[in-house]
Amino acid sequence: MVIINIDQGCLKGKTGQDYNGRKYHSFLGIPYAKPPIGELRFKAPQPLEKWNGIWDGTKDGSACYSHDILRGVIGSENCLFLNVFTPALPDESPKLKPVMVWVHGGAFTTGSNSSETYGPEYLLTGDVVLVSINYRVGVLGNTITKIFLAMDDNDLDVPGNAGMKDMVLALKWVQKNIQQFGGDPNNVTIFGESAGGTAVHLLALSPSTKGLFHKAIAQSGCGLLAWSIGKPCYKELAEALDCPYTEQNKILRFLQDLPIEKLYEGQQKMPDQFTSDWERLIGPVVEKSASNDSPFLTKRPLEIIQAGSYNKIPMMFGYTSDEGLFFEMVGIRFENESDVDFETFVPNFFKSAKGSDLSKSIAEKIRAFYLSDTDETLTAPEKIRKLQTDSSFMRGIYSSAKNHARTSSEMVFLYRFSIDASLNLAKTAFQIKAPGACHADELGYLFKTAFPIQVEPNSIEDKTIRRMVKLWTNFAKTGDPNPCDGTMWRPVFHDEVNFLDIGEKLTLAQDPEKERMLFWDDIFALTPETINY
Repeated sequence: MVIINIDQGCLKGKTGQDYNGRKYHSFLGIPYAKPPIGELRFKAPQPLEKWNGIWDGTKDGSACYSHDILRGVIGSENCLFLNVFTPALPDESPKLKPVMVWVHGGAFTTGSNSSETYGPEYLLTGDVVLVSINYRVGVLGNTITKIFLAMDDNDLDVPGNAGMKDMVLALKWVQKNIQQFGGDPNNVTIFGESAGGTAVHLLALSPSTKGLFHKAIAQSGCGLLAWSIGKPCYKELAEALDCPYTEQNKILRFLQDLPIEKLYEGQQKMPDQFTSDWERLIGPVVEKSASNDSPFLTKRPLEIIQAGSYNKIPMMFGYTSDEGLFFEMVGIRFENESDVDFETFVPNFFKSAKGSDLSKSIAEKIRAFYLSDTDETLTAPEKIRKLQTDSSFMRGIYSSAKNHARTSSEMVFLYRFSIDASLNLAKTAFQIKAPGACHADELGYLFKTAFPIQVEPNSIEDKTIRRMVKLWTNFAKTGDPNPCDGTMWRPVFHDEVNFLDIGEKLTLAQDPEKERMLFWDDIFALTPETINY
């Protein structure tokens, strides 16, 4: 047991052993904001007051109320907690260490910072302090809050993006407290995967985060994906919850008074898709800047990037080699071409009505390109998975790296994770047999999970853990992931898209999935309008 003092009071933690057998300290379930319940439901998080006595930081705090794909409904509204893991406290080592702040994924509808899922044992061998945060998701974090963007009453003080503002407050907590854990507040890297990767990218684009972090890693997610930005959903939510009111203040009170279980039922009645043609009802939104004093996002991401009006910091973007396996993970699999509605792959940025001549024309181009792959070893499901990989993940990530390289003086790195071994997280959890690295598979090499898999010394799993930790923590320390195994990972330039393939060996190459990315360039050349992709 260990006790330290932070801004809110005394905090009790515990000790453990990292991947190399060295001692570390963990402090779990630390509240960083007032519980967002009652009149604070849907509103921006409020700073936490001091507590009396000693806070027990030896167990995880609650996840946000949501549906976990493996465990069912979990969590509660009182969920604004974070975990801190450190190799050494200030009295043990006076030199402050780089800080890495983890933002979990989960489609903005589920997930948590659980230490069983995101154990620190691997990353701490890189001599960093690790912070993992909870934030509001689903109806509490985004869906309900953003309906008020369609309303004109600024006095309600519910402008949207509550979940994103939770992250901002957590980062402010880090700035204020992390030195007490041996971390350097002037060297903070944010990183996240899937929706967490999108959140990291949006945090870098937000005017509200200046000075709160200094580097960013967006894994399998970014702000230029079709599913990353949501839209107001006032009518859908009101209908789903049978709300009897039309006045804005009465609607807010109605929603604040509902039990969380009823709110969740309302969310479940609202459609939520990951197809490219669908503008989600769940997710971060563009706020009306006049509606509140501290908006998180007031323009669409591509506008911000192209204007260069964002936090210019070293950035890393990446994806897995077979992101499309995500859809198999959630039970969506196409066996034959006839099963596929190719209009669902027409990006919503075109604003073309389904069934229109433009929509059908683009859909046919997509169908012809992906199904005409001449590789005879590929089955129809594998060809369609390439399309799913590109339309839902790869294209936006590639575009993000290229656009940032054009508008930032800081280095931008791009990687592809292609390892297929026993620690691949998603394939292990969902028993996916298809070859390739699935969405979220790299997480098993950055974090120790609850899966009882023995890692043998010098195995491919052991080598990959050590490579990933070295690359990620080098980047956190200096903004440059090099050197690692003698491979020089070159950044992306405006006319040179370099990337590192993280396979059984580290391989530097250029123009990932070149033919497929050129195809999408041609698709987007079909419209003269500026599009967010």
